[in-house]
Amino acid sequence: MHPRQFLTSRQKNEIEYHRKHAELHKDILKKPFSYEVVTSKKRRWENAYWEMYTFLLDQQVKGKNILIAGCGFGEDVLRLAKMGAKVYAFDLSPESLEIAEKLASRENALNIDFREMPIESMDYEANFFDYILARDIFHHVQIKEAMEEIVRVSKNEAVFVLNEVYSHSILDKIRHCIFIEKKIYPLLQSFIYEGDIYITKDESKLNQFDINFITRFLEKILIKKYFNFFVGRFIPDRYNILNKLDRVLLLSMGPVAQLTSGRILIAGTIRK
Repeated sequence: MHPRQFLTSRQKNEIEYHRKHAELHKDILKKPFSYEVVTSKKRRWENAYWEMYTFLLDQQVKGKNILIAGCGFGEDVLRLAKMGAKVYAFDLSPESLEIAEKLASRENALNIDFREMPIESMDYEANFFDYILARDIFHHVQIKEAMEEIVRVSKNEAVFVLNEVYSHSILDKIRHCIFIEKKIYPLLQSFIYEGDIYITKDESKLNQFDINFITRFLEKILIKKYFNFFVGRFIPDRYNILNKLDRVLLLSMGPVAQLTSGRILIAGTIRK
């Protein structure tokens, strides 16, 4: 366990937020868990999460050491364990970890290595992991320190997978203009998040400069895909037809998609 006295104010804020978040979502332990994204032969190409697992399924991760950074309630822990990976998972929130451990126990996903710590100072040994999965954690952390730690604990040519909320700096300036910030966004927020708003005090969406910095640590880019032009900004992601239309629109934009998308999926081999 990472000594609390060494945590930054940002990390302490994250812990406090996720304490309340975990309390609101502890009923996850009473609900059936879905492995569909791993077991289904029919793939949802329009969805970044499904595309992430399509990539991982092609990687043949069975028997490999996989690190899940910021594991939250453990959904990816269970799915990757079902794929036969040797799963190591950590989170900064003890309350989130408690739910993840109980869920893993309920699902008989044994021998999972759970730890409580920040990504900026992990306690794993160097050159250990074959795969590192970071889903929706990088907009909560110090990117430079996080990437340096990921490189340290990775084997040579380990695969790093990043699935993150994203906004190009030009679009982000428009998004944060006073009119949209004060008048438009509050109305859209309740509709998009359907009353379950998950936004922490210090989080910041990744932009193109962040992505450029992250890719400096990668020897070879294996995939780089953009998602969510209007989905997640103007409408929730529960409408399959609109999700597909959104994805087709981004694909038709070619290089311009990086200017308009709201999520990025990128994977590459670590440069040691």
